[in-house]
Amino acid sequence: MDLIGNTPLLKIQSLSKLTGCDIFVKCEFLNPGGSIKDRAAKQMVLDAMEHERLKPGMTIVEGTAGNTGIGLALVAKSLGLNMVAVMPKGQTLEKERMIELFGAKLVLVDPVPFANENHFYHTARKIADENPDQYWWANQFENTSNMRAHYLHTGPEIVEQMNGKVDFFVSVAGTGGTIGGNSNYLKENVPGVKVHLVDPEGSGLCHFFHHGEFKSQGSSLTEGIGIMRLVENFKQARVDDAFTLPDSDVVAISRYVRDNDGLVLGSSSALNVAGAVRTAVRAGAGKRIVTFACDLGERSFSKLYNPEFLSSKGLDSTSPTVEDLIKKYQTGL
Repeated sequence: MDLIGNTPLLKIQSLSKLTGCDIFVKCEFLNPGGSIKDRAAKQMVLDAMEHERLKPGMTIVEGTAGNTGIGLALVAKSLGLNMVAVMPKGQTLEKERMIELFGAKLVLVDPVPFANENHFYHTARKIADENPDQYWWANQFENTSNMRAHYLHTGPEIVEQMNGKVDFFVSVAGTGGTIGGNSNYLKENVPGVKVHLVDPEGSGLCHFFHHGEFKSQGSSLTEGIGIMRLVENFKQARVDDAFTLPDSDVVAISRYVRDNDGLVLGSSSALNVAGAVRTAVRAGAGKRIVTFACDLGERSFSKLYNPEFLSSKGLDSTSPTVEDLIKKYQTGL
């Protein structure tokens, strides 16, 4: 657990050269659980222990699409606690196996709309509600210790590593903790910085930002990001612009960065980088842009890097090219 945080920033040389902007990714895949969610997991658990909501002998329970469950399982074991992860069926098998590898109990439930009481979020909540002395529910969507992890640690790391010079911060949002905490710290400490939210298809956050209501179209192969309701962590986010990018952009960016920089991005990471490229193209040369490599492609192999899966979704790993994307972004998407 002591290894969580203090991740390096990496300049993506290929895309920086192509766009004329310096595009940096913070290498969150170097956290011990392999993703940015380790940060929120650690902060939520430590805060709960400090306030005696989580006591010795209790079990952590959380509904998760994967990475938060892995992070919580890691933190739980390092503190001598047990963990139950409630996960919707249909996420990558790699994430299911990682949760079990870290010693957590995995409970799989059918993927249903949020309004259904059998949704993974409600299932985790009910386990804790029915056994309050035995279970502590992390509640990552509404627990603002999530965003606090980034306000206290990730944001300050970025400012120090970039010597206070950041023009744009680009991020996806799932719970909103990452963009909430970082946007607040950066806005308070970097004059003129702009915050861009990049949303996958099937999420309603972009439409909410522009129109004040949740609407979405389509679906996405990305996991653990995008949402159709307003949660406490996202309420804290200070966002200047928001846009939606399709899965075809995620696929194109993932291949380009792999082939030119040797970095195999996970799906949310590839969407972050695609968002950074769009921001760079529209902002013009010379800008300094920071985003996150939330995790690596080893957790997305069965979807993002699986030709058969991509074909089933009407996606082609060879088209569009990144050059095609840049032309598209220049024309106004």
